[in-house]
Amino acid sequence: MGRGTDLNNGDCIGTRDGLAKSSRCAVASLAATIFLSSLGGSVSNVGLPTLSRAFAIGFSQAQWIVLAYFLAVISLIVNAGGLADSLGRQRLLLAGLALFGLGSIGAGAAWSFWFLIAARALQGVGGAIMLVLAFALICDIVRPERLGSALGLLAAMSGLGTAAGPSLGGFLIAGFGWRALFFVNVPICIAIAWMVHRTVPRTRHATAGPWRPDWTGTFLLVGALCAYCYAATPESGRFAAGNLVALALAVAGAAVFVLVERRAANPLLRPEMFRDPSLCGNLAMSVIGSTVIMATLVVGPFYLVEGLHMTPAQAGLALSVGPVISVIAGVPIGRLVDRLGISAMSMSGLVIMGVGTTALAFGEGIVGLPRFIGSLIVVMGGYGVFQISNNAAVMAKSSSATRGTFAGLMNLSRNIGLVTGASVMASIFSATAHDGAPGGLAAAHGLRATFATAAGMAALAVAIGLSSGAVPILRRNAKRGG
Repeated sequence: MGRGTDLNNGDCIGTRDGLAKSSRCAVASLAATIFLSSLGGSVSNVGLPTLSRAFAIGFSQAQWIVLAYFLAVISLIVNAGGLADSLGRQRLLLAGLALFGLGSIGAGAAWSFWFLIAARALQGVGGAIMLVLAFALICDIVRPERLGSALGLLAAMSGLGTAAGPSLGGFLIAGFGWRALFFVNVPICIAIAWMVHRTVPRTRHATAGPWRPDWTGTFLLVGALCAYCYAATPESGRFAAGNLVALALAVAGAAVFVLVERRAANPLLRPEMFRDPSLCGNLAMSVIGSTVIMATLVVGPFYLVEGLHMTPAQAGLALSVGPVISVIAGVPIGRLVDRLGISAMSMSGLVIMGVGTTALAFGEGIVGLPRFIGSLIVVMGGYGVFQISNNAAVMAKSSSATRGTFAGLMNLSRNIGLVTGASVMASIFSATAHDGAPGGLAAAHGLRATFATAAGMAALAVAIGLSSGAVPILRRNAKRGG
């Protein structure tokens, strides 16, 4: 299968089994896959306060309901890319959907906190496969000059899933209890699997080598990330000796991972991929942008419920406003990326995110709902602009045979940022929201401290983009990111 089919026409693509499948239907199926992955990652966030009470756990433990999902995504995401390049993308995508569905059933039926964590991890395994394959296949189907528009569609569906998660989750909790947060994924998963089977062509690239998993590298990477997350989630917002030990283990694990990967015959991440400073800049910016956006998704529900005394349903509706903007703007933003170029749009997105986080970082007293929602819209809108541009820059550096690997690398950086946001940013909120002030004022203080940190991180991302060449603002018409 070549890349000669345009997103905007009705041409058909040939497949190994002789079927002719519409490119539009295939793109719709992949967009639906991104929707499900985003929904699975966001629908439980608004239920964290409820789950904390249901399992009699604290804030730091509740964070692991989110972290378990993203850690599993990270552990499989690069391996999924390499496996897809070698064995075929459609079949692996169907396997990912099946694993996601089984994990959703397990989470909904969980009788203990640790069983819930295990089920969320299984969801994450499926989610890793879904994310990588959707991006890899979209680049197979769509012409390079239309890539921004296609990625804009995926971003819109990601925003739709993120928007639907909090609002749907709030109503599910109110009407059916917390178990419905996970069972709701199952019928959606079945429907999308049928769509993928019917519309997405079976592909295997002859130029891709056989898949040789790097289990040592995977184990070291996941171990270092688990230690990092534990170090960043202190009990009651206060660091203890155990957190410091975990941080030391994380640093040591990362160092050993780098040494092992340099000597491995089939490394999880090939060192030569990182000789391009602009690619490293794109990936670092992705980590930072995802960290900032995760702060809104994890800290937001606790602030609205505990600080503004909203119900889960009300909080879910409030949190869905920002992602709705991303849904509406996703495709137009993608077209602007094609027209104006990756560089200008990447920088614009980061600046917009900085403005939104700054609006929440400064002021006195309780941050009211109108200001919170307005800032959320700005932050989410800026992230949509940045994410589409940055994703296009990374994928433009790949070849047909390495597209799955680059999609895995891109999603790896994004999910490392999500893990950081769910741990570090949430811990900043937890630590600064317990300063002895009355409930609402304490929560507002925690919110401002969290987003002051986020504003500083947005500025850091701008500096990285400029210094690495990932955002070459002096280069005119840099439409494929330099």
